[in-house]
Formats: sequence, C-alpha cells, structure tokens
Amino acid sequence: MAHLLHSRSKDLRDRHAFEYQVVAVSDLKLGSVFASKGLELGELLRLAQEEKSLSGYPGGVKGLSPLDSILKTNCDIAVEATWTNLKDGEPGLTHIRTALENGKHVVTSNKGPIALRYRELSHLAKQRKVMLRFEATVLSGTPALNLGSEALAGAAFTSIRGILNGTTNYILTRMEEGVSYGEALRKAQELGYAEADPTSDVEAWDPAAKLTILANVLMDGRVELSGVERQGITEITPSDVSEAKKARTRIKLIAKARREGREVVASVKPERIPLSDPLAGVGGVLNAITFSSDVQKDVTIIGPGAGGDSAGFALLSDLLAISRLESVHRGRVD
Repeated sequence: MAHLLHSRSKDLRDRHAFEYQVVAVSDLKLGSVFASKGLELGELLRLAQEEKSLSGYPGGVKGLSPLDSILKTNCDIAVEATWTNLKDGEPGLTHIRTALENGKHVVTSNKGPIALRYRELSHLAKQRKVMLRFEATVLSGTPALNLGSEALAGAAFTSIRGILNGTTNYILTRMEEGVSYGEALRKAQELGYAEADPTSDVEAWDPAAKLTILANVLMDGRVELSGVERQGITEITPSDVSEAKKARTRIKLIAKARREGREVVASVKPERIPLSDPLAGVGGVLNAITFSSDVQKDVTIIGPGAGGDSAGFALLSDLLAISRLESVHRGRVD
C-alpha cells in the first residue's frame, strides 16, 4: 500500500481529493518512527528496501510499540496489516480494538480478528462513530465485500459460493494436468503460493475464515469459524481427478454459505462441479465468488485473491472509501 500511496499521490489528490500524511509506522522487523507533521514516504520506502530498518530515518521519534503508535500519535486512521492468527486473532485484535476504542478509523488486511470477532468490532466502531474497513481480508484486491455490500446493496443473498484459496486451486489445477499432489504442492511453495507450512491452505482453514467473514457481513449470519464444516484437499488422489474428468466435471475446493430457514450454514469442501459452472473455469491461483440473491440470480466475480500489490490496493480502496464517507458527513461532496 505504501508504494501505491507514494507513486499515485498526485492522482489521488487530483481525481479523488485524497490527501494524506503518514505520521507513524511500526513494524516488528523494521522498527518504528513517528513525526506529528508527517513522514516522507519515499524515504521510508528506501530505508525499508535498502537498509531493512527505519532507524536511519532522519528525525522523528523512534522505538514506539504498535500500541503506542496508535495511542500516542496524532493518526486518525490506523492501517493494521499484521499476520493472520485464526486461534485468537492476536496481536491484530488488540490493535484494532484499541484504535476503535480511541476514536480512530481502522483499515485492515488481517482476516483473523474479522473472522473471529466481527460483531464485537463492528458494534464498537458504531459506538465510537468510526469506520472499520476490511476489503483485503477476503479476495485481497478483488472487490468481493464491496461488491456484496455496496454494488449489490438491497439484495437478499440466498447463497454465496466460491473458490477462496489460490494455493489449493493451483494444486487442483496442476493435478488435473497429471501432476501429483505432492509435486504440485512443492511447486506452489517454490513459486511462493504456499507457505513452508501449508496447513492453513490445504486443510481449508484460510477459505473457512474468508467464508465466515462473507456469511456474517453479507448474510447477517451467526457463523463461528469453528462451526464451518471443513474438509481440505490432502486426501484427493489422481484417480479422483481422473474420474471427475471422465464425468465432464472438475474438482474444486468450494466454500459455500447458504440460508436454511433463519440460519446461515457454511461449509468448505472439495466438490465435483459441472464444466458449465462458472467456477469450473477458474484455474491456477485465481479466486472467484458467485453471489445468488432474490434480485440477481447469479453474479460471479473472478480475480486474484492474494499478493502484496493486490492487498495493498484493497487497503488503498478502503482508505479512499473512508475519505469519501467523511466528505459526505461534512457536507463537502461536489
């Protein structure tokens, strides 16, 4: 996101009336720096790339903790981009809660706190009259949440189903080409699609967390991550893939939330889907979601679901959304 803010600052100002100051940065590896009148973003980026530390930044206050950067600086928006923890949401949960409690807007790419504590955090944001935005938590820069909550506002979703994990989709695509599961996983790791420990992806925890967010935010569900029916792809064999091809179907790891009476039920598991299904044609690391509603039968969005540039774009889009909404509240819309 920092690269986008820096490289597009003039365009953001001219086209979107968005002007900003980065006043504090806090990073576990790079350190921290704060200057109430603003930091020079180009210099921060240079230091991060060349010296791997912010200690060389001229001037400013060094050594603030992440919480101090929220509590003791003059920021009005906190961008929270720490690692995802699906056990208790920390440290992101505390960062987000602290910012909201202190009247600061929050933009985050961290799916842990949103999957685990969405209702609590959303209620807190409303209480403090600030905004909590988290587009990057589902399909990164592909606007899944914005499509569902804004472009399709007013629609009642009967189901949301999709491919929400690029790593597993890549592995299944390669297996259909004749590559073994183990070989496909190793290649995914080499290419940076999969972590050294791929459990979150291949055991379907990552798509389950994303589905929990979609179900609770867009379908007003009461879905708990632990309650999502979940099955990964580790047991899929080449013969399973071959049999699916012979039947003119394709195996995909499908995340699905659907209404059953007053409840929203969620599952993530491998399914054989017909080749005519829009999701069947989504290969490699691409992700996709099909929204079904009472007013629009099926709307499908396809795009990348991960990557630094993509996530950075999602964070930027949320910053722009906050800027627009603040302008509306102040009665300054052109």
